[in-house]
Amino acid sequence: MKAVLTGGGTAGHVTPNLALLPELKKRFDKIYYIGSEKGIESKLCADKSVEFYSLPVVKLDRSKIFSNVLIPVKLAKCVKEAKKLLKDLDPDVVFSKGGYVSLPVCLAAHSLKIPVVAHESDVTLGLANSIVSKFAECVITSHRGTKAKKSVFVGNPLRPELFKADGKRIAEKYGLPGKKPLLTVVGGSSGSAALNTFIAANLDRITERFEIIHITGNNHDNISKKGYYSKPYADDIFDIFDASDVIISRAGANAVAEISAMGKRVVYIPLPKAASRGDQIINAKAAQAKGIATVIEQEDLSVVKLLTALDNLMSSPPPKAEKEENVNAKIAEIIFNAAKKSDRFKAAK
Repeated sequence: MKAVLTGGGTAGHVTPNLALLPELKKRFDKIYYIGSEKGIESKLCADKSVEFYSLPVVKLDRSKIFSNVLIPVKLAKCVKEAKKLLKDLDPDVVFSKGGYVSLPVCLAAHSLKIPVVAHESDVTLGLANSIVSKFAECVITSHRGTKAKKSVFVGNPLRPELFKADGKRIAEKYGLPGKKPLLTVVGGSSGSAALNTFIAANLDRITERFEIIHITGNNHDNISKKGYYSKPYADDIFDIFDASDVIISRAGANAVAEISAMGKRVVYIPLPKAASRGDQIINAKAAQAKGIATVIEQEDLSVVKLLTALDNLMSSPPPKAEKEENVNAKIAEIIFNAAKKSDRFKAAK
């Protein structure tokens, strides 16, 4: 049996797909990934030795309404290209993590009567998943309250590396003195210019109380200061999280799922609604409502508010880890069961 994975543009749509690979390989003989040429997915797939194919994509521009007028025409062309590729690959099922990259692939699959399974990590459906949910075999959700046709609550895929995290490796690797609590700052896969600028401007105040590991993304400034360690990307992020006493993070769905799974104290500073559809604010407030996080919206951020929030978290025990190892297996099994409904599978029986 063969499966196609799709989703991309940012790591948030790719890493959950790739997290499923060990379980999917138990069920499928061949796994392909379809994404965009310019997205991060081609590199991440190469790192995992996954056969990758790129397609032209069309993206909604929320800041320039009139630039979206030609989207239907462009999307039709993208779907046509996706149909050609899917006919060549001949998969039994398409699994989508959402995002603009996935939409033409899912529409093409539906027209070819290839079963589609979608996964939504956010509390509310993104635009692509909202469209795909109309015809998908099911929409797997990470939150019980997510509203979708044929929804099935399972949880968010977790990278296998999370379960092997060992914070003891971090102190020696980064030369941490270990005299103060460790604060990790992370702004998502592409970094956060706003968070980076804020941390840099208030470094003296924050390092009075914490040692800091700062994952900056590409917005990287070479700041040299005792007790402060920055790097653009961390392939040892789960070791860093495990070593951390407290974390400051954006509130992308995967970040929230992984930090919750590790049971870490956290301050979420979600991406403002003006820069997104507001999903990070909803994700962050959902975590706060469960009592496992503190939220400071970016427009309200100040060093006094941040230090107060950090002090309050440090005076309380860390939350219980929400770690469930069989989520990936459950999702893979749903995808496998959907594949059994494909015409190709039925013909082979």
